This record gives sequence, C-alpha cells and structure tokens, in this order.
Amino acid sequence: MTPAADAPTAFQSQGAEKYGAAGLLLSSAGRGWLALQAELRSHGGGGVAWERTHPDSEICVDLHGNGSIVSRQGRDGGNRAISRRDAIWVSPAGSPEGSITLSDPVPRILHIYLPSRHFTADSLGLDLASSGNPPVHGEDGFHDPLLAAIASALVAELERETSAGPLLADTLAASLAARLVQRQLGCRSYPGDGRLDSGAIDRGGLDRGRLRRVLDYIEANLEGDLSLEQLAAVACLSRFHFARAFKAAIGRSPHRHVSARRLEHAKTLLRRDDRSLADIALALNFSCQANFTRAFVAATGQTPGRYRRQP
Repeated sequence: MTPAADAPTAFQSQGAEKYGAAGLLLSSAGRGWLALQAELRSHGGGGVAWERTHPDSEICVDLHGNGSIVSRQGRDGGNRAISRRDAIWVSPAGSPEGSITLSDPVPRILHIYLPSRHFTADSLGLDLASSGNPPVHGEDGFHDPLLAAIASALVAELERETSAGPLLADTLAASLAARLVQRQLGCRSYPGDGRLDSGAIDRGGLDRGRLRRVLDYIEANLEGDLSLEQLAAVACLSRFHFARAFKAAIGRSPHRHVSARRLEHAKTLLRRDDRSLADIALALNFSCQANFTRAFVAATGQTPGRYRRQP
C-alpha cells in the first residue's frame, strides 16, 4: 500500500515522535476526532521505535500478519510475540520507556491512542466507587474479535471519510475502553450504572420520549457538531449505555444514523441551496470536498454536482 495523496505530514502525527514520519499511511489528524487518534502505518524490520512515556494508552492492531517477531524491552523486562493478522498490543498510559524491535517488516498496522479519561468508572458507566477506576495493563500479541472489528471500522473511516467520523470515533472509543477493561477485569458483563433509572430503557432500547429528544436534537444540528457525549447528555445516560440503547431502539448505531441523515440533508442543500460543494462538505462535517464526494457517490451512485444538475 502506498501513502495516500493527502497523507498527513509528520508534524500532524501523534506517533511521529515515537516512530518518525516514515511509514505513515493515513491519520485521523485534521478529521476532528476528539475521543481518540488513529494512525495507519507500515514498519520496516529491525528497531522501529524507542518507547517513550505517553499520556494516552496505545493499542496496536496488525491488519496484515506476516509472522514478524515483535520484541519489547523495558525497565520491567522483555516480551516477545508473533505478529499474526489481528494480533493486538496494548501499552497503557504512562508505560515505562523501552525499545521495540521487529524481525520482519509489518506492512499495515493501526495505532490507536486512547486518552485516560475513557477508563474512568464514570465514563464507562460503572459503579466502582469502592475499588477506584478500572485497571489497564499491557498485553502483547493477543487476539480479540471485538477489538479487531473496532480497528477495522476505524481503518474503513480513515480510508473513506464519512460525515459522522468524529461521532464514530466517540462511539468506538467508549467501546474500545469498555472491552479492554472487561478483558482485564475478567468479567463477562458490567454492573449497571447506579445513576440509571431501571425504567429508562425498555428492552435494551431508549424509551420513546428519550429517543424523540435525541432524534430531534440530531435533526436540529446536522450542520453542527454532534458528539456521542452530547447525544448521551440529551438522553440523560452515560455514553456507554446510550450507544447500546440507541442501536437497540432504531437498529443502527448513532454514527450510522447521523451519517445517513447528513447525506439526506446534503440532497436538500444541493437542490435548494446555492452554496458551493466545498461549503456544503464543511457544513456537513467532512474534512474536504473530495471526501464528501466519495461518500455521496457511495450512498447515491452520483456525484454531488450531477445530482445538483438534475431537473
């Protein structure tokens, strides 16, 4: 895979200090993602990095898998793991410094940087007052289908931007943190949120009143910022519970619903508005006109310009 024409420059990349500019294929820099950052990279063999203490947890997912032996050496000792397809590495925030060495090149690996705020009991909707915030530990070369699916969704968004990309990042950041904590606590499910009224959710979905408030809020802000935190606040639920309840209520996730509604709104703007395509793209939360055009073609089979010219 060759770097995209609009691949981010080194100064935009959160991992540039650790891995350098070489091998950076795609990045969430400039996409408006606030909940997490993501970089798709390729790494050559040999020493690829000197790990530095970082304020965010780093989750790496190998998307190719060629059997490279990944060795990490730090003050706490060393670990080696074989990099298979969808193999995952976790480095918690504040991990001690150390080195990373690869026996062979790794052509496609996703690096996700997840802020520590996602691992608080309040953010996860957990009642852990007696034990403090959930732990996050380092792991090397393990497999988890859900985490691999989250990585795949992030890569798809990096490769083909949608108008709801920031909302997708919000949703997946919450799911990613919850899954990591679930693995490391060794529990099959989470206890209920102590703040949540048991009658607030009917059969796992939003009740009619909350759903209507959220849908109305989305319609009123299609040309504004729509984050998972904002939508959860409208529903008076934690982000984690809201994302599950919304999907249970309407059959699709918040980011897919917002993306679909924005593309429908784009049709209205193209027919009734004299704004340029670039202005419409930015209004609907795309980072550029080209990405808006790709998403519109994927949804309608036509370019925005052709759609506008139709009688």
